[in-house]
Amino acid sequence: MSVNYDFTDKVVIITGSSSGIGAGIAQLFAKSGANVVVTGRNADRVAKVAKQCTDMSPKQLTALEVVGDLTKQQDCDRLIQTTVQTFGKLDILVNNAGFGNRADVTEEDYYQKFQNLMQTNLNSVVYLTHKSVEHLAKTNGNIINISSIAAKITSSGQSPYHISKAALDMFTKCMAAELGPKHHIRVNSVNPGFIVTNIFADMGIPKAVADNFFRTVGCKYPVGRPGQPQDIAQTVAYLASNSEAGFITGSIVVADGGHLTANVSIDQELEDLINKMENF
Repeated sequence: MSVNYDFTDKVVIITGSSSGIGAGIAQLFAKSGANVVVTGRNADRVAKVAKQCTDMSPKQLTALEVVGDLTKQQDCDRLIQTTVQTFGKLDILVNNAGFGNRADVTEEDYYQKFQNLMQTNLNSVVYLTHKSVEHLAKTNGNIINISSIAAKITSSGQSPYHISKAALDMFTKCMAAELGPKHHIRVNSVNPGFIVTNIFADMGIPKAVADNFFRTVGCKYPVGRPGQPQDIAQTVAYLASNSEAGFITGSIVVADGGHLTANVSIDQELEDLINKMENF
């Protein structure tokens, strides 16, 4: 049975929403009646997703487009300010923007890679949360951070990514404990497993290779398939709903198709994919 959420009159920022999981989240909120803020670095992609959200909106509400780089504080400030100036408030902040990279600790540029990744995956979340509190406190709003099962496992050559997500989970818990009593703001995290997105296409990997990777991983999952952006969007919508999840805060909600429970290992598949990436 499909669950229909009602976010009428709610204002939602979804970072990194110009593609993938973020786009799926934005589209579901739009379908559910929210005023959606689509943001990312690529103006064409932002415009495309914003139009999709507007078309999906029951009242044809125009999605707000904000192009920016969240590693820059002035762009984060502009995102919050533009949202509040346009809609008069902020109800939900979904911190979705993030990326991964391969970084062996022995590489000469390891620390630079580490800093770059942390700037997006963690620092931007901390800053946006800091700047959003005054607005979310007025609406009894809530924050959902998109983390990863990488927060709970390890893999060779991916330490910056794993560290960033583990830190994000702890930040989620700290903010839930701090912002609940003082400001009535709930804060939760969603930790996806492997989700079918265009991430590998953006790296120049042919679609056939990426599709085979996701298919192979999905066959190992207890649910028998890899995740789709809609799977994570549904989880986010549930947590964002005060009527459905008003008693949930500080939770790290795993949505991974059973990856962790079944102790799924995909080390070989990742290594094969990395080797193929290096050849393209």
